[in-house]
Amino acid sequence: MRKRLRWFVPVLLVAAVYLYPVPKKDAVDLYKSTDKAPINGLVAFRKLPTRTIQAVGRDWPYLVLGSGPKTILFLHGMTGSYDFWWQQMMAFGGEYRVVSVTYPAVDNLSDLGKGIVAILDKEQISKTTVVGSSLGGYLTQYMVATYPQRIEKAVLGNTFPQNDVYEEQNQGRVTLATWLPEWTVMGALRQNLEQKVLPASENNPLAAAQLLENGYGRMSKAQFLARYYCVIDKFKPIDNQQLSVPLLILESDNDPLILPELRTKLKAQYPMARVYTFHQKGHFPYLNDPVAYNTVLREFLAN
Repeated sequence: MRKRLRWFVPVLLVAAVYLYPVPKKDAVDLYKSTDKAPINGLVAFRKLPTRTIQAVGRDWPYLVLGSGPKTILFLHGMTGSYDFWWQQMMAFGGEYRVVSVTYPAVDNLSDLGKGIVAILDKEQISKTTVVGSSLGGYLTQYMVATYPQRIEKAVLGNTFPQNDVYEEQNQGRVTLATWLPEWTVMGALRQNLEQKVLPASENNPLAAAQLLENGYGRMSKAQFLARYYCVIDKFKPIDNQQLSVPLLILESDNDPLILPELRTKLKAQYPMARVYTFHQKGHFPYLNDPVAYNTVLREFLAN
């Protein structure tokens, strides 16, 4: 009996460490500014009822606002969710039908695309402008290449072309993260956000609150890793016919997550695209400078 207990106790301790929960903190608690208008706006936005559809064996939560004749579909990045676009959805919801989705733990572009198309079909949206950022911008390229008949215009925000750089840089880390407990992985994500991403985004309190909240358990390790595999997934390149879709590339000159050589490669891949460069706005200009972001977006939509 004692011999069995000697084996059982270490196993129990390992299980306790591995299953230790991710600490939970919400955006309101994480928001550090005396100007409460932004966080109050987010709280009000989150009260709007979302919808859910099942596709590729997963539940896809999404939000639809407005009833305009044209539609804008917003696609978030690796650490995002549908409400990261709340400042754009509120700004454009009076003129357009606007849609934003939170990706489930889907680990390839094909299934991501099928989920997005399922939402468009359910909402009877035959054609849409797609605005994607980071992973969302990469997914937007895939959507243009795979479903060009569904895309009216496309915005590639703070994103990258197909490449091997991210896989080469992160292969060992991702292998390790697969086996590490969730609280360790999400803690490392929060550390990266606080040390690298947020300083480049002007240490914006709203961006900090939303990004860190996802690292405090609003996003799962499974979602985070699945989204990484989408970042390194490959697809058939856009051909000349699909290049006729009007494109806008949005970038920041101090983006810590998109290497300068990848920004250059993206613009070379889409030479017909319009380009707008934000100065010192980091990886999330739509969060930390929504006025400027919406102005550029509105001009592109109008022309």
